Amino acid sequence: MLNYLDNTQNNSNNPNENYAREFLELFTILKGPQIGSGDYTNYKEIDVQRAAQVFTGIKTQADRSIVDEDTKLPKGRIALNRHDTSDKQFSSAFDHTIITGGTTEEAVKEELDAFVEMIFDKEATAVSFCKKLYRYFVKSEWDTEVEEQIIVPLAATLKSTNYEILPTLKRLLLSEHFFDESDANTQDEIIGSIVKSPLQLLSETLSFLAVEIPNPITDSTNFYSFFNFIHNSFLAAAGMNLWGPDSVAGYPAYYQEPDFDRHWFSSNTVLARYKMIDCLLSGRNRIGNNGRIPVALDLPSFVKENMSDPYDAIALITELSDYLYPESISESRKRYFSENLLEGFPDYYWTTAWVKYESDGDETVVKSRLNALLSRMINAPEFQLM
Repeated sequence: MLNYLDNTQNNSNNPNENYAREFLELFTILKGPQIGSGDYTNYKEIDVQRAAQVFTGIKTQADRSIVDEDTKLPKGRIALNRHDTSDKQFSSAFDHTIITGGTTEEAVKEELDAFVEMIFDKEATAVSFCKKLYRYFVKSEWDTEVEEQIIVPLAATLKSTNYEILPTLKRLLLSEHFFDESDANTQDEIIGSIVKSPLQLLSETLSFLAVEIPNPITDSTNFYSFFNFIHNSFLAAAGMNLWGPDSVAGYPAYYQEPDFDRHWFSSNTVLARYKMIDCLLSGRNRIGNNGRIPVALDLPSFVKENMSDPYDAIALITELSDYLYPESISESRKRYFSENLLEGFPDYYWTTAWVKYESDGDETVVKSRLNALLSRMINAPEFQLM
């Protein structure tokens, strides 16, 4: 961040506000609605300027030899001759707090600590973190009731535990609200309200189908071929360049209102999402160069080993949907999926085909029908959403 957000160019005689601004606006307390010129509810423009002064003289260490004791990650160095040693007074948003300027390395560290403590002491910072958690795990939009009864109490938990994320996350994920058990309004569903990211869509598919990924140590050629498909073909085409979001704010699906997670679906990205399962079933990269994908996806064997009643079309679809989808589907929906399995024939068509497969091992019919069924079920809204 010192390099990417220009703080290594932030000097006392020429302050650079880039990192200070993003520290407040993106990473901690957030802006809040703008209520006046230079006033963003949670902080004011003068606070950005004072934060930039706190950060002056904090430079990158090229050889990464300075390591943080807590995180064990490389950190920057302090150039005392570039640091603003004056006292910094913040606005009413931070109770006019004055942070004493440091003149030694230890004093500059104390100055940084005081600044961070000031930010995290504000309730708005805890609320902003809980809003991010709620948006990531539950829903991108909420009303005043949810804000007051769910998010604000979560923020109190987060602040009281000194920003330990786990207790707050447990409270959210174990709540009735998360499972939608307390919601009598059928027009305001929580389950199925978030579009899965491309990475989650892929990982859930690979996990459910127990796709055997090549070993990177013993089979590096096939491993990197598979990784190339994931990284350079699917994720790139689906709008999620791994480790390379469009901006420092991250992926638009997590911050850009009003669409948020709906950003994952666009005319540019939807094709990759729908071709993903076809690539895994065919072993061909239908998204990129049409080369081979080193995976062995054998649906007949998977169904035989994992489904309790593969002979009955509706029973098979019911069991698959219970695994794949967060909620049970209706009988009419099951019948809709069965059309892919039966090709317009009566139910006994599938039973006969499966019996033949088990008796003589000929998977020609059952494999083509299962491929068609799973493609439809994976690409259905029920699986695209969570």
